[in-house]
Amino acid sequence: MPSRRNFIIGLVSAGTAGLVIRTAPSVAARNLPAMTIYKSPSCGCCVKWAEHLRANGFQTLLVDREDLQTIKSARAVPDALQSCHTAIIGDYTIEGHVPARDIELLLALEPDALGLAVPGMPIGSPGMEVGSEKEPFASYLFTDDGYAVFAQH
Repeated sequence: MPSRRNFIIGLVSAGTAGLVIRTAPSVAARNLPAMTIYKSPSCGCCVKWAEHLRANGFQTLLVDREDLQTIKSARAVPDALQSCHTAIIGDYTIEGHVPARDIELLLALEPDALGLAVPGMPIGSPGMEVGSEKEPFASYLFTDDGYAVFAQH
């Protein structure tokens, strides 16, 4: 029998995530937990990402830190998935410019995972908008054992 984590990774990888996301309730009806976002004091894209989250029903607390690597290490964010900011929501770590809908799906599925990440700073991801320019990117579900694509954008 497959583990819950492997089942969820398979479910998301198979492309059924969009079906689950579309059935999510409206922003007004959601009761989403608060998120603490650790960012560099000079980072503007992190503030834009927080605005994206608030527009989608999340409560955010921005915390300026010079030592972000300490948080990334403590939260076991794989080096290959690191980005400019690290957030904590419940027991999960959210690294980088992860779309709000991906975070909602993570919270709904409650996989046995450490969190989600969008490595780097892809143009067109939430907080990294540059006009109509967009580059494809993925969010990754990461665990103690590694990581796998959670959603393609």
